[in-house]
Amino acid sequence: MLAVYGGHAALITFEIVAPVGVVTVLASEWIAGLRWGGLRRRFAAVAGLAALALAVAVALFVELMFVSQHDALMTALVAGYAAALALWAARRMGRRALADLDVVRATLHAVGEGRRDVRTGLSGADEIAQLGRDVDAMIARLDREERARRTLFAAVSHDLRTPITALGLLATAIDDEVVDPEKRREYAARMSTHVHALGALIDDLFELTRLQSDDLSWTMEHVRVDELLHDAVEAMRPAADAGSVAVVAELADDLSAPRGNPEQLQRVLFNLIQNAIRHTPPDGSVTVRAEDVDGGVEVEVTDTGGGIAAEARDRVFEPFYRADAARHEPGAGLGLAISRAIVEAHGGAIWLEDAALGTRVRFRLPATGERPAASPAG
Repeated sequence: MLAVYGGHAALITFEIVAPVGVVTVLASEWIAGLRWGGLRRRFAAVAGLAALALAVAVALFVELMFVSQHDALMTALVAGYAAALALWAARRMGRRALADLDVVRATLHAVGEGRRDVRTGLSGADEIAQLGRDVDAMIARLDREERARRTLFAAVSHDLRTPITALGLLATAIDDEVVDPEKRREYAARMSTHVHALGALIDDLFELTRLQSDDLSWTMEHVRVDELLHDAVEAMRPAADAGSVAVVAELADDLSAPRGNPEQLQRVLFNLIQNAIRHTPPDGSVTVRAEDVDGGVEVEVTDTGGGIAAEARDRVFEPFYRADAARHEPGAGLGLAISRAIVEAHGGAIWLEDAALGTRVRFRLPATGERPAASPAG
């Protein structure tokens, strides 16, 4: 106004728009802070306030700027028309947004009531649609975690019930004094076996919980993979010989040295080799390999056993999961779950490879790009 009509017009314009703007902004802030009547009523109140501010501004311009009646009428009609279109567009957009919010609210209410089969189903690229997708992902994750928790509780209950029942029966037999001293010693030995089994199960559960909660305080160092595998194979050789299973180590030359905790990685190897020996028939073989790959070192444990059924491949690393062929084997089914947690805590990954015969388990550790120093002679 100053550039086109001069200082007087600019002053009058400022006297009109400044009070209207200040009053409108303050009233809008007051309405927004009321938390009154829901978003629909607040949107309607703000829209009405904006229309009123526009009408007041037009009336003041007509009155103070000495506009002709014809121009005043046209200005009022155009302003009213523009306000009506803006209110209609805002109402349409607001109805869609509020409807989506109602869907999200109803979905969360259903989840709070215990349902896990509900989804918002919102689509689009706006913020509310993204919120709906986040809610759907949260529900799916919550459903998976609750299913896993129920499965875990059922498995723990099952694995605890057997030794506890046996301990109760043995204790009752000893307490009844119906058995001779030699039988009592035998029963006491059995009780000790069950107590050790319970202790091992509790230790494994505690270790798995710590691994999954990242409650770790390991000492990390550059690990010589070849020495680690050699020691693991030699430690497992007596068990392999007892089952007439051959254990072979095949190591590539000049392996990279991943950074990790040797004791924990050794535990992974023990679990994998022990499983392979346990599920390999007499005169079969277990092969342990290691090689450098792009960005890491991969270790593979292969056996010539019966293999793993296709429907069980995606679940073998779950806690307490055991395929039908392994249900009568000793242990609680935590070995592979702990192995996965240890490998992932090192920034690696573990998986099953396709195998024409038996089972192939591979895991990768990120390499540091360094080579291990040569071992001293002797």
